[in-house]
Amino acid sequence: MTLEAFFKENPKTALAFSGGVDSSYLLCAAMQAGAEVRAYYVKTAFQPEFEYEDAMRLAKQLGVEVTVLRLDALCDPQVAVNPANRCYYCKQNIFGSIWRAARADGFSVLLDGTNASDQADDRPGMKALRELKVRSPLREAGLTKAMIREKSRLAGLFTWDKPAYACLATRIPTGETITEEKLTRTEWAESYLMGLGFSDLRVRLLGSCARVQLPKEQQEAFLDRREEILAVLKTRYSGVLLDMEARDGR
Repeated sequence: MTLEAFFKENPKTALAFSGGVDSSYLLCAAMQAGAEVRAYYVKTAFQPEFEYEDAMRLAKQLGVEVTVLRLDALCDPQVAVNPANRCYYCKQNIFGSIWRAARADGFSVLLDGTNASDQADDRPGMKALRELKVRSPLREAGLTKAMIREKSRLAGLFTWDKPAYACLATRIPTGETITEEKLTRTEWAESYLMGLGFSDLRVRLLGSCARVQLPKEQQEAFLDRREEILAVLKTRYSGVLLDMEARDGR
């Protein structure tokens, strides 16, 4: 099924909108198909501020209003204790809140940006989406990440080459309690490094230390600025470790 055919069959839809590559293109495609689409952004401590800013910027570019829902992600103890299936409970909460708002607004179809490159296994988050009957048109249309980036580029979306950015909770080891302080510290550290020109990075918590993961081609630049980076990051971490294995995209 093509996206055009999907939106012909589903002309009125709600969209879980993150401002990332996939949901941004899906929002654009829905508008191009003439569908009535309402975008919902769920703001939690798991998303850094720049993701929210990107979502609002993209919506402004397309001339679309976004309904912003606020959710205390850590109020659910099944999320805060950070089990291996944390993402299941988190997705249940996030998409549950969107469903409630969307139904109140008169929508009966909810979409997300899962694409054909995403694994179709029993990952906790995917299981939650299936249970909540969330549709994934990009996946149904067989569009891979590379295809979506190219279509986004042709459509003039600034998100076309935006790096993937998993939620901040993924920086905290499974089984270690998630706190707002840990999330805030992680966002601060990653924002600092991005401000130095590094990209597609992760600052993972390892005990009281920061374990920095970078693409291979950026590691030399990181070491060149070692003293400067240490001076800043050690104000909030006991130590700073550079993972010499290239970041794998997660």
